[in-house]
Amino acid sequence: MGNYLIIGARTGIGKEIKNILQTQNEVVFLTSSQNPPSDPDFLYLDVRRPESFPEIEVALNGLVYCPGTITLKPFRSLKEQDFLQDFEINLLGAFRVLQKYLPLLQQSEKASVVLFSTVAVSLGLPYHASVASAKGAVEGLTRSLASEWAPKIRVNAIAPSLTDTPLANRLLDSDSKRKASLERHPLKTIGQASDIASLACWLLSEKSQFVTGQIWKVDGGIGSLKVN
Repeated sequence: MGNYLIIGARTGIGKEIKNILQTQNEVVFLTSSQNPPSDPDFLYLDVRRPESFPEIEVALNGLVYCPGTITLKPFRSLKEQDFLQDFEINLLGAFRVLQKYLPLLQQSEKASVVLFSTVAVSLGLPYHASVASAKGAVEGLTRSLASEWAPKIRVNAIAPSLTDTPLANRLLDSDSKRKASLERHPLKTIGQASDIASLACWLLSEKSQFVTGQIWKVDGGIGSLKVN
């Protein structure tokens, strides 16, 4: 049994990771940016406010950073604030959290960190300039930390395509939008939070002990395949 910290566990992928780990009888520390959290099992943590970070008194076997953004605009319509917000949540938030809880990860004999990118970093998609830039920085952070923290702490990132979560709801809130997303993917399906969570939990576990510094695509094939 291990101790795991999930940043942003109230909905979506974070919630599914929580469910899997709790089913495995792991000790899971859950955070939410709601202040105060609506669920008493959650700790308040706002990634923009380091003073809100709760103190944890045990060694951590794993940490998952789930907060993210989906800013989709034509480049000409983007404002500097859009870029700043995407970097604030996706990159600087991860930096702050990892720096805060690194001593607890170091107390574990072996630990694992899971971050999140997007398929738009490697694929190149219109209207993704801001979020893809921020997530590209997350991929750089992943590889740098995997090198710096080896051999004790493994660091990997998952790069999903559009996934059916509350964050992506406005992109999937009609039959026409869902059909368009289906047709873009070679597997003709939409990713589910459980698909991503299963991989995240594997990366946290000892089953992936020979894996670090990798960016894992969970994208229905869209980032690698062209199907007529």
